[in-house]
Amino acid sequence: MQTTVLAVLFALLAAGSNALATVLQRYAARAVPLSMGFRPSLIIELLHQPVWLGGFGAVIAAACFQALALLNGELSLVQPLFVLELPFALLLGGLVLGRRMPRRGWAAVACVVVGLGVALWAAAPSPGTASPPTHRWIAVLVCCVAAVAVLVAVALPRPESGLRAACFGAAAAIGYALTAALMKDATQVWSHYGPGGFFTAWQTYGFAAAGVGAVFLLENAMQSGPLVASQPALTLGDALVSLSLGVTLFHEDVRSGWWLLPEVAGALLVLCGAVVLARVPLTRTLAGRSDTP
Repeated sequence: MQTTVLAVLFALLAAGSNALATVLQRYAARAVPLSMGFRPSLIIELLHQPVWLGGFGAVIAAACFQALALLNGELSLVQPLFVLELPFALLLGGLVLGRRMPRRGWAAVACVVVGLGVALWAAAPSPGTASPPTHRWIAVLVCCVAAVAVLVAVALPRPESGLRAACFGAAAAIGYALTAALMKDATQVWSHYGPGGFFTAWQTYGFAAAGVGAVFLLENAMQSGPLVASQPALTLGDALVSLSLGVTLFHEDVRSGWWLLPEVAGALLVLCGAVVLARVPLTRTLAGRSDTP
């Protein structure tokens, strides 16, 4: 019970830190002239912005909090909590950027929070294998890479559209879920073998590579079409893929049978909330987009 509480606490801190990083970096970017956006000197300008450095520090803090959450809890519990990152970012963004959240935005935040709570309460994830065997990892890696390749292959030939954005968003969701799974295994290596084992484990470099790939896919999703297509695919996709990896890779247990009804109902509430939040102007500001869905 104590480890579950710690896992939830660290996961919420990680989601909040990621949200703070997004808001601070967007705030810092406003101080950089638009004409400098494509110059190499942009990074120098940002490094002179204390707010941007604060955002970078929040990213590092988020990674540490996520590692601690995964060390203390199940993947199928920790990663779905990152659904709250967008509501956190909107709440902080409203304060820092001086933007008001419309009523439909507040209602959407309530949908996400309630839906996530209902889904996790119904699923009640329980611990599984601390470190999966190699053959299970091989199967998961092949399936995840194949799924991402299919989604990218579907998206690439298409012009900017909702379908292209949704495909890249779903691919990014798989990447983030795989990153979390690899990080969870790497934290177990650290706990058993210390820093030496951690920095020589393939999982450490695996989650670093998967994380970079996920960020790249997310950037493509943001540039490929409206947020109302990419954001729900990313938000719900990350949670569902993480849940699947928790069950199949780590053999974590979730309730089934009639419990599937509230689990699906909770997921639908999260989806509805994510769709509405993607239409809120403040969300597009934080994502750096000016499109209209």
